[in-house]
Amino acid sequence: MSEPAVLYDVKGGVATLTLNRPEVLNALNTPLSAELADAAEAAAKDPEVWVVVVRGMGRAFSSGMDRKAISAGDIGDAFYRHWIRGLNCLEDMDKLVVGVLHGYSIGGGLQLAVACDLRLAADDVVLGLGATSHGLIPDGSIMRLARIIGLGRAKELTLLNDNIAPAAALAMGLVNWVVPAAEVDAKLGEIVEKAFHASRTATGHAKRLLHASFHTDPRDMIEEIVRAQQDCMTSWEIEAANRAWDASKADVRFYPPRG
Repeated sequence: MSEPAVLYDVKGGVATLTLNRPEVLNALNTPLSAELADAAEAAAKDPEVWVVVVRGMGRAFSSGMDRKAISAGDIGDAFYRHWIRGLNCLEDMDKLVVGVLHGYSIGGGLQLAVACDLRLAADDVVLGLGATSHGLIPDGSIMRLARIIGLGRAKELTLLNDNIAPAAALAMGLVNWVVPAAEVDAKLGEIVEKAFHASRTATGHAKRLLHASFHTDPRDMIEEIVRAQQDCMTSWEIEAANRAWDASKADVRFYPPRG
């Protein structure tokens, strides 16, 4: 029986989705896109999962589309449907999603990364798109990249296909952190711990409203914001936060939930 193309593991409130085609630098094909979407949906539905981490096995996060699969005619509608399903799920779920990038994180690898909420990069990372040089559009980033780095930069990366050095990616906001490769797991642990101190109810609403703010007049969102705030105000998390504040003015860790 062949190895799964995406490994799925849940431990201590964190679901880790690991691209598992290291022999081809985690190049993307139809089985991988389907397994990625299924794993993302499993994490989204699991009440024990508070944070989702997406990373790659071996020497790279992902080298992008499997060129052999493209030339063999094995990339078609099924791939794109699963791919879009997976990326949308990562973006829409009410949990923090962190992409952990190392080595080649190019093409579809970068498209996957920008569907995550935050991106942690090792200092050996190579970032770029390249789709238009292969006659394709970067479908996973075409609707997201400009929101992260601005339209001018997004056009530069999409139309000229330059690779971006880690320092430049950090400066333009393409990644949130760059650390030495040996320190990635320690930094990831810090990020996860911070996420455990954030209300998941508030995190879910905040993600959804931030995305909506790009295509909705803020004045048209007032009632929705009020409803979301009311949901937060009646959540168990705010009760826990208030108890901690009243007792010692301390910050509260929401995971694992108590009572």
